[in-house]
Amino acid sequence: MSTAYVVVTVLAAAMVAFSAGSVFFRSTWVVEPLTQYGVPRSWWPWLGTAKAAGAAGLLAGLLVPFVGLLAGIGLVVYFAGAVATVVRAHSYSHIPFPLLYLAPVVGSLALGFAA
Repeated sequence: MSTAYVVVTVLAAAMVAFSAGSVFFRSTWVVEPLTQYGVPRSWWPWLGTAKAAGAAGLLAGLLVPFVGLLAGIGLVVYFAGAVATVVRAHSYSHIPFPLLYLAPVVGSLALGFAA
């Protein structure tokens, strides 16, 4: 296991956990766009839980690589869905935000395969 893999994975998990916390604590800069995109309020706890589970899975993957792989794939699907939601809402200027969280997850997966 390389140092780069560990650093990128911990960074990705921290970023995704921060994103989950932002949903759980209903940060204005997160919930206003969710409302604009038409995401039902009843989905928010589930979305936050999915991100929190993904972050935990990435960290667990440092010990059990298969768990990290599954968490990474799940987060890629999650953030791809977030990009699709932003595009569907025609909020094109917001596309970089889910991509910002997606990038370290993809980096973690790539480094995990390279190890």
